[in-house]
Amino acid sequence: MLDKPEKPYGDKRRSRRAKIARTLRVRPSEPRDDHFEDLPTSVNASKEGVFFMTRRDKYYVGMRVFVTFPYSSAHDPMNCEYIAKVVRVEKLPDGKFGVAVDLLMTVNYSAGAPKGSLTRA
Repeated sequence: MLDKPEKPYGDKRRSRRAKIARTLRVRPSEPRDDHFEDLPTSVNASKEGVFFMTRRDKYYVGMRVFVTFPYSSAHDPMNCEYIAKVVRVEKLPDGKFGVAVDLLMTVNYSAGAPKGSLTRA
């Protein structure tokens, strides 16, 4: 009988990740966090999350953020905004940070739905 290879320690991913370099917009969603708008580039993504690199040191595990992915401009109708939670922050060389977010639900701004209505991702 063949043994299945074990998952790497600490790997909690529910779906496969794809290497994809796309701009995203990240903003804090909690009033207690100082406002900022970050426009990093993704390293990889899945249906449930995105990993990106940034120079901002304001991210912390458990932080709630608004994530628009992919993002091209503020008025692009193809933008999809999510409510997300930071699940990992890694200190990287050259003063950068790697940030992993779990996409919790979409914020639906479509014409057919009331503004601000929420749907599950």
